[in-house]
Amino acid sequence: MEETKHERYVNPYTDFGFKKLFGTELNKDLLISLLNALFDHSAQQSPGEPKQVVKDLKYLPTEKLESYGERRAVFDVYCEGENGEKFIVEMQKASQDFFKDRSVFYSAFPIIEQGKVGPNWDFRLNDVYTIGILNFIFPGNEYDKDCFHHEVKLMDTKDKHVFYDKLTYVYLEMPKFNKTEEELVSMYDKWLFVLKNLSRLFERPAALQERIFQRVFDLAEIARFTPDESRIYEESLKHYRDMNNVINSAERRGKAEGREEGLKEGREEGIKKTNRENARKMKALGLSKEIILQVTGLSEEEIEQL
Repeated sequence: MEETKHERYVNPYTDFGFKKLFGTELNKDLLISLLNALFDHSAQQSPGEPKQVVKDLKYLPTEKLESYGERRAVFDVYCEGENGEKFIVEMQKASQDFFKDRSVFYSAFPIIEQGKVGPNWDFRLNDVYTIGILNFIFPGNEYDKDCFHHEVKLMDTKDKHVFYDKLTYVYLEMPKFNKTEEELVSMYDKWLFVLKNLSRLFERPAALQERIFQRVFDLAEIARFTPDESRIYEESLKHYRDMNNVINSAERRGKAEGREEGLKEGREEGIKKTNRENARKMKALGLSKEIILQVTGLSEEEIEQL
């Protein structure tokens, strides 16, 4: 509670903060700007491919129910573009088992709901985009430490061409984004800087002079919240901090257990090394195998190999 008083702007990694900025029709200009910055960056990385441009958005219900088995998907933000394309935008605060499975599962809902009853439907689908803003790094060093923007499509594994371009996943590993204010050039850079640093800022950075960012800072200023908004934000922030504490505690325990296991393995290897050296000396003195076995605890095979 006390920390919040020292923060000027909302934390976008909280449920409340993310939806405050991007989750309402009233503020859809912010989401449109963010999406276009991402698509502009993607187009620059893949010259020759058509550039996706979002001109308008309609917000859709964020909870989806699939009747078979009553499986639910609850999106952070779910929108439709003016050409019928669907956008799922998720702020993922922590790594979880089967994250990729979950992401693919969620993307199936906007595909399935495009099905039409009757004999005349030709199976034509509109584009589906899943945008994942990740407050973690994919496990196992899957990507290079400097590579944090990933665009995934269905691809032919032999000649590497995009087999199906209407299903797109964009993932941003935010912990890897480390540009300073002085290094911000594109809208893409600026948006990522805002997402990562908003709650740490006390003034609007000089590099963020675009009108859209004035809107961001006006909306994000905690002092402007209504009493109800302040209460909900406090609850959301507490949940976010509690989750971080659990994750950090688990990581610390894991490291401590790893160090202890390493020390234990080191001690055991040291004892074995000493026993092997003692056995070697006893063999040189002509002592019987039975005595060496009894004193060192080594196996017959280990003694014969000395």
